[in-house]
Amino acid sequence: MEDSDLFSGASAMKVYAPLAERMRPRNLDQVVGQQDLVGDGKPLRVAFESGRPHSMIFWGPPGVGKTTLARMMAEGFDAQFLAISAVLGGVKDIREAVIKAQIAQGQGRRTILFVDEVHRFNKAQQDAFLPYVESGLFTFIGATTENPSFEVNSALLSRARVYVLQPLSEPELLELLDRAVTLLNTDSNYDGELNIDDDARDQLCRWADGDARRLLNAVEVVAESAQSAERDVIDSEWLEIALSQNLRRFDKGGDAFYDQISALHKSVRGSDPDAALYWFCRMLDGGPMHDIYRGVSYVWPGKTSG
Repeated sequence: MEDSDLFSGASAMKVYAPLAERMRPRNLDQVVGQQDLVGDGKPLRVAFESGRPHSMIFWGPPGVGKTTLARMMAEGFDAQFLAISAVLGGVKDIREAVIKAQIAQGQGRRTILFVDEVHRFNKAQQDAFLPYVESGLFTFIGATTENPSFEVNSALLSRARVYVLQPLSEPELLELLDRAVTLLNTDSNYDGELNIDDDARDQLCRWADGDARRLLNAVEVVAESAQSAERDVIDSEWLEIALSQNLRRFDKGGDAFYDQISALHKSVRGSDPDAALYWFCRMLDGGPMHDIYRGVSYVWPGKTSG
């Protein structure tokens, strides 16, 4: 389990932090994307400005700002920030968080408990939050890449508002890319000037597939490769060498799987060959061929399988 002290070390340590961490927004005006939630008059902006936090669940694909928004909320409300990963944590971590929240409450300070990948907690683990959410001991914020209606139990779901975060658009990714290049070019640890031509910029944004973290990690890899090779300009050809792989988002049975296979089916039923080919190639680009047929009934001559 993490608390805010883990992220308040000496500034010298931040120099070596990954680019994605150094680019993390510190206030709502620095957020790229999610304007339906953080724009003027929108729900999260109103929550920040009102000074009244509420329990919530952020639902969206990786790299769209779920953790960032949770941390910003803690800072905005001057609250203790505690984080649990449902992949590694359990009831013991919840008990520890409760003790820390009680201490903070005794000092007149709020606590925000952030649970990453909350859908990985079982029903009993999710139920363990309920008394403390109801009592107001802490404000609960969950993050999930899966539909919370199916993965989060109804008791917890009824006590939290669900906010849907969208993948970043290409213009938003381009804005983020420009910010990253500017930061690297003013970084004393980066020797030289990073220049990315227009085709390579577009290619990077397509490669990121709506994921800000993926884009920033790619920029960092490309910058380090260019620095080692003493290249002045990054072009599409160099990107192919530096990144060496192109993995579209296509999970094994999650929302992305069903969204894409549904789009393929609708394209076929609608007699739209261009769309059908697009979605078919998109799935081939994203994962092994056998994943396409996961959970789908199909018919071979003389035999039915599923």
